Amino acid sequence: MKKLLCATALFLASASLASADGELQLYNWGDYTNPELLAKFEKETGIKVTVTDYDSNDTALAKIEAGGSGFDLVVPSANYVPIYIEKGLVQKLDLSKIANHKNIAPEWMDVAYDKGREYTIPWQWGTTGMAVNTDAYAGDINTSKIFLDPPPELVGKVNVTPEMNDILALTTMYEGGQPCSEDAAIMKKVRDDLLAAKPKWLSMDYGMTEKMSNNDVMASVYWNGAIFRARLANPKVKYGYPKEGYILWMDQVALLSDAKNVDNAYKFLNFIAEPENAALISAFARYANGIAGSEQYMPADMKDAPEIVIPANMKDKGHFLATCTGKAQDYITAIWTELQK
Repeated sequence: MKKLLCATALFLASASLASADGELQLYNWGDYTNPELLAKFEKETGIKVTVTDYDSNDTALAKIEAGGSGFDLVVPSANYVPIYIEKGLVQKLDLSKIANHKNIAPEWMDVAYDKGREYTIPWQWGTTGMAVNTDAYAGDINTSKIFLDPPPELVGKVNVTPEMNDILALTTMYEGGQPCSEDAAIMKKVRDDLLAAKPKWLSMDYGMTEKMSNNDVMASVYWNGAIFRARLANPKVKYGYPKEGYILWMDQVALLSDAKNVDNAYKFLNFIAEPENAALISAFARYANGIAGSEQYMPADMKDAPEIVIPANMKDKGHFLATCTGKAQDYITAIWTELQK
């Protein structure tokens, strides 16, 4: 009996280890991970991916920085990657374990926030602009005035996504400055603009794909792919690129320093850098990705979608968000804190 009990214990321990070997914990933005991608990965590798959602870069950073999250991979935006690296929250990748690293498109390889892609693999990239329901408003939608000085038709019907850096950057560009400005005069205008505009807003919220599809919100500062999906459900929804300046961004996957399922994480990182799999990511959330060759696998309606293809006359208006520091970050934080009151 003792031998049987020992054998049973060994079997259970072995089974437990086998189960642990087949797991991966991904911490990602909500409504951003294609279930078909995960099913394909599990079928090919036997590894089950559990996805935990977050709604903002700040939420994710705070959770990871607190420690003991249990996550293996996280998906920060470009301007947050240097923060993760500086704080030692993510580890440098062993590129010998990511054969598909070579598939990263040249323009996304040597990026300022991760030279040579030593820490991250691209997930998706896009823009932050204006979404408007043209049943409610027939005027110019290519302007941040939509949320900073709403026309009468949109007063009380505008949503502003609660992403501090996006909103402060858009407002700074509206006032003629550059993101991460340290100009006190400009930042005072930014503060005054936002505080004056807030009473004219309906909400500061996420979930605009559904809310704009259902006519619950008539305009919103939001992300292009989510609005693409809203337009597919409601053709009256249009996406505009603020002529004063709009935001370019990229989200990428990083391996956490305290990851437990490291080998499985490397398999996933290599998997998403395969063009056909990168296309699956884009097909679900409707954003472009940074993997060369994925275009041939993308849905046909993404090739000329106005939310994906930036108009020629607007290409020079896009600004990639940097990581604000020093006085610039102090201004941003102070203004945002006052806006939340």
